[in-house]
Amino acid sequence: MERKTINIFRALADPSRIRILKMLEQRELCVCEIREVLDLSTSTVSKHLTLLRDAGLILDRKEGKWVNFRLNPARSEALVQPILALLKNGLTDEREIVQDKEKVKKVDRNKLCSL
Repeated sequence: MERKTINIFRALADPSRIRILKMLEQRELCVCEIREVLDLSTSTVSKHLTLLRDAGLILDRKEGKWVNFRLNPARSEALVQPILALLKNGLTDEREIVQDKEKVKKVDRNKLCSL
C-alpha cells in the first residue's frame, strides 16, 4: 500500500485531528487559535498539524509572525479531496464539532498569540 494512503488514514484516526479539519472548514487558523479551541498543549497541537500536513490534508503558510493552516484545496490529490468532501458533509451535528465551530468564531489570535 502506498505510504501517502497510510499517512492519510493514520491522520484521520484521532478525534482531535478530525476536529481540527472541521475547524479549518471555517477559516485559516494558527496554532494558538487551534490550541485555544481544543484546550491542548502547543506541542500536542503541533504534532497533530504535522501529521495532517504530512498526509496532505492541510497546508500551511507564513504570514507575518503567524503560520496559518488551511485545508488543502488541491485537486491533484486523488484521495484527499473525496475525504475532505466527506468530512465537510458529515459530523455537522456532533456536539464537540458544534461547540468548536462557535469557539472558532470567537477566538482571536491577536489576544492569544505572543511571540
